[in-house]
Amino acid sequence: MKKSCLTVTLLFALLAQLHAQIKKIDDIKKSLETTNKDTIAWTHGGVLNAGINEGFLHNWAAGGELASLTVSGIFHGYLNRLHNQDIWSNNLDLNYGLNYAYSTGFLPHKTDDRIDFTSKYGIRHDTSNLFFTGLFNFKSQFTKGYDYTRTNWDSASVSKFFAPAYFTTAVGIEYRRGSDISLFLSPVAGRLTVASTYYTDQSPQGAFGVPYNKTTYYQFGAYFSGRYQANLSKHVLYKTRLDLYSDYLAKDTKDSTGKVIKKDSPANITVLFDNFLSWKISKYLNATFGLTFMYDNNIPYIKQPAPTSGPNANQEVPGNNLGWLQINQVFTIGLEYKFK
Repeated sequence: MKKSCLTVTLLFALLAQLHAQIKKIDDIKKSLETTNKDTIAWTHGGVLNAGINEGFLHNWAAGGELASLTVSGIFHGYLNRLHNQDIWSNNLDLNYGLNYAYSTGFLPHKTDDRIDFTSKYGIRHDTSNLFFTGLFNFKSQFTKGYDYTRTNWDSASVSKFFAPAYFTTAVGIEYRRGSDISLFLSPVAGRLTVASTYYTDQSPQGAFGVPYNKTTYYQFGAYFSGRYQANLSKHVLYKTRLDLYSDYLAKDTKDSTGKVIKKDSPANITVLFDNFLSWKISKYLNATFGLTFMYDNNIPYIKQPAPTSGPNANQEVPGNNLGWLQINQVFTIGLEYKFK
């Protein structure tokens, strides 16, 4: 009997000690979100959101799409290595969405497609929040993209994986406070755009900034990247990102006759403004809202012609008045899984 009591007592003591250690680890992880720690550790995590929207109509007087299905997925993940005052941080953002509709024969129309990876290594200056940091960023997409306004849109794609692909390398100063806020500024940043001649041969201006019949385009300039995230409430998370790039080498592009076919200058700053809002409805159910604004002088603005027939005949296409600004807005209600 005494041995049994002793065993139970030791077991409870061990469990209590284990619980205390787990709480201590959780407290340290929580503090790393808002402060810079002089420690040695790996931190990692991520959020996967997957949503499905379905609709069906039969003999519906108001009209509408007979049957439709939209599937989408969003992943945000990070992996950080803290080694005393140095930090190696990695962020991966993946987005993908498809829409299937009866009126299009259930051929998938892409609604979202994005690959965005950033890796940074920073050396902390004393005990301040300033780091001397090197940065690498890669952007591309998963599958081919099409202009669905064309009559035979599926006969020719307008983009695909690695066409375009953007590689950015930079060295600069970063203000970092834990994992919640990062402000990186570099006066020396190189940017390489890669594309296939299949796309650059379709226009005298080339494509994605890559000249006609070429596969690469190099830029050298200044780069700023700012990230911030905050828990607006217990169940609401907000993340935002702002990237700015100015090409020192930018100048007007001329054809063989000397005619200017594309205007450009260092003042044409490339802009990426990303916003992500996540609302946790229940343990596994989640609602997300994403809104991205982009401006790039190398991506031409194509004004869509007004339809000549139908209920919207001769009316301006929505968004035409926004000019060169690129907008991507996605709202999803679905399942959420957190990697810890």
